[in-house]
Amino acid sequence: MKKLLLVSANQMKSPYPVYPLGVSYLHTYLEKHLKDMDVKIFDFILHDFADYENILKTYQPDYVGLSIRNVDDVNITVQQSFINHYKKIVEYIRKYSDAVVIAGGSGYSIYPKQMYEFIKPDYGIYGEGEARFCELLQALESNNDYSQISNLVYRHNGQLFFNKNEQSLKSIDVCFDDKILDYYWQHSGMLNVQTKRGCPFKCIYCTYPIIEGHKVRTLNASVIADTLEDLSRNRGINYIFFTDSIFNIDNAFNYELADIIIRKKLDIQWGAYFNFCNIDEKLLSYMQKAGLKHIEFGTDTLSESMLKNYNKPFKVSDIMHISDICARLGIDYAHFLILAGYGETEATINETFNNARLLEKTVFFPFIGLRIYPGTKLHEIALNEGKINAADDLLRPTYYISDKVDTSLFKAKAKETGKRWIFPEDDLTAIMQKMRARNKKGPLWEFLIQ
Repeated sequence: MKKLLLVSANQMKSPYPVYPLGVSYLHTYLEKHLKDMDVKIFDFILHDFADYENILKTYQPDYVGLSIRNVDDVNITVQQSFINHYKKIVEYIRKYSDAVVIAGGSGYSIYPKQMYEFIKPDYGIYGEGEARFCELLQALESNNDYSQISNLVYRHNGQLFFNKNEQSLKSIDVCFDDKILDYYWQHSGMLNVQTKRGCPFKCIYCTYPIIEGHKVRTLNASVIADTLEDLSRNRGINYIFFTDSIFNIDNAFNYELADIIIRKKLDIQWGAYFNFCNIDEKLLSYMQKAGLKHIEFGTDTLSESMLKNYNKPFKVSDIMHISDICARLGIDYAHFLILAGYGETEATINETFNNARLLEKTVFFPFIGLRIYPGTKLHEIALNEGKINAADDLLRPTYYISDKVDTSLFKAKAKETGKRWIFPEDDLTAIMQKMRARNKKGPLWEFLIQ
């Protein structure tokens, strides 16, 4: 029996470690469609390179699937890049095994060509990877042609090939790895599950359409509910975070999922990313009956003109209205903001801080500047403005910062609002660890609301 080692390369534990969901979806898919392959998971959150060397030597995999979640920490105050870590992972494979290396994951999908050249796997798969990964393994095992497999990056006779991107899955199961489940439940306080893929919006900086495509594909509501039921009733896990780019995209599906959760009488709480489109009190109230406890809003700004600059599909009045509903219903909510991004001025910054004063029972998570990613509208803007040059592959952290604002004043302005602001450099590790030790579940920022 051939052996496959799936490596979750992510090492980030701040603000909390995130369960390697992509690896679990892939593992579950392969177990269903490729039964004659022995599969193990290696997680760099739980293990180090000494453990990695040991499993490569003892297990001697025929294939290694490398899952790359993030390229860097997306924190302008630190700017920690992870790409050398990923390159080292591949170098260890070359040194201690003869395995074929296949790279993929969300981070890889943003830079499929650049990352292929830098870390040097044998193959890369970008975008939706479960079916393509399986097809590639089947082709390699049977010595068949793989050149037409969608989403595939490979080199042949010195030439780099980059096949078209297609997303096709309508339903996918997930089984969580019992060996690592307890760790993430204890240290994260939530477990992540996906309900849909794809994002129809066109925010100037966002990579979700690059990773998942613009077409929204809802997964099977009954399968998702069965997963939630298993986690809650058999494993004692009752707080879930839905990792969809935006949860409230397809509300017909969301009502269907909520109906099943309510009918099954599942004792779960959950949170998700929402925006201010396609949302009203009826939806929020019904989702709350199905366990909705917290919302993380990709608000970006509280300035009308900045919302237009970012190509956001909502207005400040929508933000204020929906926030008021959440406060009244008792749904915990946080606003994630971008300060000093494209088009920011002192006037728009003051508009954001002034409007922040009007919001009740919330917490703000501001990021300074915008990480520039290839293939986005922001990339085009930064090139046209001369902030970057065409030769920059953007693998290293690169930010767009407006030169019309004084970023040193942001914390003072935030303090004047009388609200709670958590800047990227604010270390809440000790507080969060103390609450986790008391078995507090959920995101924990709800305890910081002012």
